[in-house]
Amino acid sequence: MNTARLFRSRSGRALALAVAAFFAMTGCSSSTSTAPPSNAAATSAGGNSAAGSATDVGAETGTLRLGYFANLTHAAAVLGVADGTFQSSLGATKLETSIFNAGPAAIEALTGGAIDAAYLGPSPAINSYAKSDGDSLRIVAGATDNGAALVVRDGITSAADLKGKTIATPQLGGTQDVALRKWLLDNGLTVQTTGGDDVNVASQDNSQTLDLFKSGQVDGGWLPEPWASRLVVEAGAHVLVDETSLWPDGKFPTTILVVSRTFLEQYPGTVAKLLSGQLTELDAIDSNPADAQTRLNKALGDISGKPLADGVIAAAFAQIHTGFDPLAGHFGQLSQNGVTAGTLTELPKLDNLFDLRILNKLLKADGKTPVSAAGLGQE
Repeated sequence: MNTARLFRSRSGRALALAVAAFFAMTGCSSSTSTAPPSNAAATSAGGNSAAGSATDVGAETGTLRLGYFANLTHAAAVLGVADGTFQSSLGATKLETSIFNAGPAAIEALTGGAIDAAYLGPSPAINSYAKSDGDSLRIVAGATDNGAALVVRDGITSAADLKGKTIATPQLGGTQDVALRKWLLDNGLTVQTTGGDDVNVASQDNSQTLDLFKSGQVDGGWLPEPWASRLVVEAGAHVLVDETSLWPDGKFPTTILVVSRTFLEQYPGTVAKLLSGQLTELDAIDSNPADAQTRLNKALGDISGKPLADGVIAAAFAQIHTGFDPLAGHFGQLSQNGVTAGTLTELPKLDNLFDLRILNKLLKADGKTPVSAAGLGQE
């Protein structure tokens, strides 16, 4: 057994005990709400004895449908699915996964009942919460900070040089899309959502952006990793804006874990086990980053058909920081950015956006410091 696998095994046992402790402290019981059709069967069997004792007192479901992206910024999810950590943590609950290119598409699947939980960026989560008057989802954890940049072709050295150019983002209303539109307006350049057409914003699949940049049809993109680094290493782009430079503390939430509000209320046991799996995977990444980088590249290669070049994976991995804190204190500014970018019509109330109670119970039971909801929900 290699070191990383041994660490995950030990950490998994500790977190399974933390799950059991969480339910012992809270005394969760089954909800009387009606389950979604594909999750109608609840289970009381766990993957091991500690997890099994948790399921005896916490409502669980037979299937968890999880969405995530094939990006480095989704490292915990990519690895948690690929190496079986999530499924092991979930026990008898079957894990079904869907891969998305950007957050708005994942949100559409979540609100349409096609998935129960998703790893995605904060802007789509804020948009969905606002449009549903707080009914659609809850943020239950963070996953990754940083790892996004505006990369452009030679000859572009300032915001002014972008006038008349085409810049790509993964999807309209996505986290990188909002960041680009807001930054352009701050620098005197308008787009359709901000009342002008100084810059053409092309919302498209990240792999398409790489191909179109190489062919000269787009001039850059505000992209998550590894796509920003791919344009730099494989296509000769350079970084015009590292998004960390736009935040006073040099960090910003890139990936969070959201759960359908109804699913969270009906199946807190399943959510606890998913979070337990995420914490196990994050511990493995933190304990051996070099091994995590290698495993992540293999997992991404299995999805795409080809692993990233050594230079790309090294450059991209250096830009991200994995962790469980959703950085709730940044969400007021993120909401204001959405209004400025024209993807939100008004500043939303985010009073109950976060539900960090399960996460914090697990963190306390595992000897870790709880995280704050910054007054935007329960903790």
